[in-house]
Amino acid sequence: MKDISLIAFDADDTLWECQTYFETVEREYCEILSSYSSADEISKALFAVETANMPLLGYGSKAFILSLLENAIEISDGKLKAEEVKRILALGKELLQLPGKPMKGVVETLKVLRELEKYHLVVFTKGELLDQENKFHRSGLAPYFEDIIVVSDKTEKSYHQLCERYSIGVGELLMVGNSFRSDIEPVLKLGGWAAHIPFHTTWQHEVIEEYKHPHLLKLEFFTQLKEVL
Repeated sequence: MKDISLIAFDADDTLWECQTYFETVEREYCEILSSYSSADEISKALFAVETANMPLLGYGSKAFILSLLENAIEISDGKLKAEEVKRILALGKELLQLPGKPMKGVVETLKVLRELEKYHLVVFTKGELLDQENKFHRSGLAPYFEDIIVVSDKTEKSYHQLCERYSIGVGELLMVGNSFRSDIEPVLKLGGWAAHIPFHTTWQHEVIEEYKHPHLLKLEFFTQLKEVL
């Protein structure tokens, strides 16, 4: 790890909490549609709609809102009421105003890493540009990072481009995140380093089989980054 010069941090559920808000919205969404179907069926159908929409809409709150509405129309067999549409939109807009409050240990750890003056620190996240930038600014974490980079998806190509942007080899990159699928596996496949800090809940689209790897750091708390680095 002595060659690491760039540390990239995932945003949602790594720097601040996110998935729990989506799950709360989904529960309330199922209650709104409870006269049309069961919560299990609504959630199952919603995930199918989300997955089908990903190639066109990508990730993030705005894509989720559109999927909520599309699924509601299908679940209700076109009988969705205007008042129900209004309530669903209001739920979705709540996601666009998430506080972005840093999770425990994030600020103190970033402060230490910044003071080392040894690494480039950036936020590297996927989703909708304006939504992610707004959460970043609300978080108050901007002083600790050189940049926030928002991509449509975290692929091996996008990680290559990140390294090219900072003129480094992939072996000089450490990616820190909660999603094994998006934050960890692509970097390991390229020969980079990854620090996996699992969140207590994971969006089902991000769930894959995890494994050990010589370039993988398995951490329980964000503050452990200080000890490792």
